[in-house]
Amino acid sequence: MPRKILALFAILISISLNIKAQELKLLDAKDAVTGAMQTENYLPLLEYKHVGVVANQTSIMDNGTHLIDTLLSYNIDIQCIFTPEHGFRGTADEGASIASGVDAKTGISIVSLYGKNKKPTAEQLQGIDILLFDLQDVGCRFYTYISTMTYVMEAAAENEIPVIVLDRPNPNGFYVDGPVLEKENSSFVGMHCVPIVYGLTIGEYALMVNGEQWLTAGLQCDLTVIPLGNYIRNAIYKLPVKPSPNLPNWESVYLYPSLCLFEGTDVSVGRGTDMPFQVYGHPAMTDDFVFIPRTAEGHRAPLYSDKECHGKNLTEYAHNYQNNEQKLNLSWILDARKQLKDDEKFFNNYFIKLVGIADMQQKIDSGASEDEIRSSWKSGIDNYLIIREKYLIY
Repeated sequence: MPRKILALFAILISISLNIKAQELKLLDAKDAVTGAMQTENYLPLLEYKHVGVVANQTSIMDNGTHLIDTLLSYNIDIQCIFTPEHGFRGTADEGASIASGVDAKTGISIVSLYGKNKKPTAEQLQGIDILLFDLQDVGCRFYTYISTMTYVMEAAAENEIPVIVLDRPNPNGFYVDGPVLEKENSSFVGMHCVPIVYGLTIGEYALMVNGEQWLTAGLQCDLTVIPLGNYIRNAIYKLPVKPSPNLPNWESVYLYPSLCLFEGTDVSVGRGTDMPFQVYGHPAMTDDFVFIPRTAEGHRAPLYSDKECHGKNLTEYAHNYQNNEQKLNLSWILDARKQLKDDEKFFNNYFIKLVGIADMQQKIDSGASEDEIRSSWKSGIDNYLIIREKYLIY
């Protein structure tokens, strides 16, 4: 075989192997060693300290033991547990008021960081020497655990308390997409000028918030991130515990960044069914798939309760993840808007908070194509990627 052909053959093999190496993987979260599992790296920092822990049902070790129980087994002095949206047990519906109280198992005080008290007060932090943060994020700007982390870091900086973040895999960490939030649209479902899908672990995100001085008045906290072991960024991670009531499996977590846009409309995303964030529909849509939302735990008042909704089941789309483009899927909301073109209440006031920009609703209403909408995001994403690069650990 002539040398040129051999060389060309070798190049093609190399390209083929490289493409194969870049294929999106579906992994179990246990394939990565979480920060929580690396006790040797943070227990010495907690010894002889009064500790506050930010935790919920996702704060578990690889054997299923809760972080709180593990810390107590090492005689760590836990003064208080702070808990985010959905509560310490993770069963409260989105937006539900979470009361503070006492953990029945350990007798440790629990302070809710959701509702009116989103940021720990100086009084609540009194007597605490160090804060340990361990929550499972899903990699979307509007998922409120990163907002809770921001407020914890800010309160810690104001009260000169060090913060340790135990890193966990980002199940949607394999891509970056969506409009970058405009500062005037900041809220608890979007505090920072980042895209909807930001492509960082929660530990990396903490480094970015601190490093870019995004805390109030440019404060920076004394921050330590305990990194992951064996983390692969180009992977979907199956989480061992659902991060919130309506994200029950990896398919819902994978579809969540795109389907959550419907939360700013009058289209159901399947809350009140056994497939939340895997389906979408509306009583007036004409698709073949049918579902009926019902009231249940974690679905206290689902949209269109007891009404027949017509729409799409996207479970098979999720299962086809290796062939899907790694980006937000706008075709679903564009199709729904087209079907419901006469619906004057299609969008609600929440939509701008979710997308973070003022003009996307108008673009959709005017019939703009997905490419036209995406083109308006490009410069913002390009600028964000420059910032993001500084904080990548993996």
